[in-house]
Amino acid sequence: MDEAKIFEELTPIFHDVFDDEEIILKPETNAADIPDWDSVAQIRLVVAIEKRFKIKFKTKDLEDLKNVGDMVELIKIKTA
Repeated sequence: MDEAKIFEELTPIFHDVFDDEEIILKPETNAADIPDWDSVAQIRLVVAIEKRFKIKFKTKDLEDLKNVGDMVELIKIKTA
């Protein structure tokens, strides 16, 4: 799956988890950019992404993520 397709699939997940249709994802988007992105939202986001892409993340995978671009790369690896 290519990056553009992953971003296309991630956008509605972010809209749903954060209840904000205005979110525009970019590779550099991070938790500081989305006011409601707290630890509970992080868990909901991870679960929704795992479900949508039919993948499982390890805690170590998630600890290394700095932004949405890193998440997209991880999804690319997990879905390859």
